[in-house]
Amino acid sequence: MNIYDQIITDAKGKNISLSDYKGKVLLIVNTATGCGFTPHYEDLEKMYEKYHEKGLEIIDIPCNQFGGQAPGTEEEIHTFCTLHYNTKFPQMKKSDVNGNNELPLYTYLKSQQGFKGFTEHKHKEILEKMLAEKDPNWKSSSDIKWNFTKFIVDRQGNVVARFEPTSSMDEVEKCVATLI
Repeated sequence: MNIYDQIITDAKGKNISLSDYKGKVLLIVNTATGCGFTPHYEDLEKMYEKYHEKGLEIIDIPCNQFGGQAPGTEEEIHTFCTLHYNTKFPQMKKSDVNGNNELPLYTYLKSQQGFKGFTEHKHKEILEKMLAEKDPNWKSSSDIKWNFTKFIVDRQGNVVARFEPTSSMDEVEKCVATLI
């Protein structure tokens, strides 16, 4: 099993094989429209505009599993993102990234890049406290911890990095730039 064996569904219900992205650098992110990290959309769009012609694809998967921060339909989410952040990269169907109904793509991504901890950020302590209250073993799980966790896949299909939402978007861009 590899990244190119994965199939996802776009916001209009069309199945997309990730094999369509062979030879591209992928940035796969679970998103939410009502989150403290939602402004990451602005940086994601800037990266998309800067690197898309050079081979970057962003796979935006809205997810409502974290604080119910991605309410609404796929169309409402798309309208929000294009209106507030002028996003041009495609959005997929709203999906789970953890648990019994998680996308197989996320099962694969988490098997390749586990959780390594949050970087220093104004939300770090809040996230850690909240996660510890729900699961005392949260640090040892590869589960997605919150909205805007990003995975980077190189042109050969290797999942080379995982960035938690507390990670600097500059660091995410540096990683992408080295692969372009």
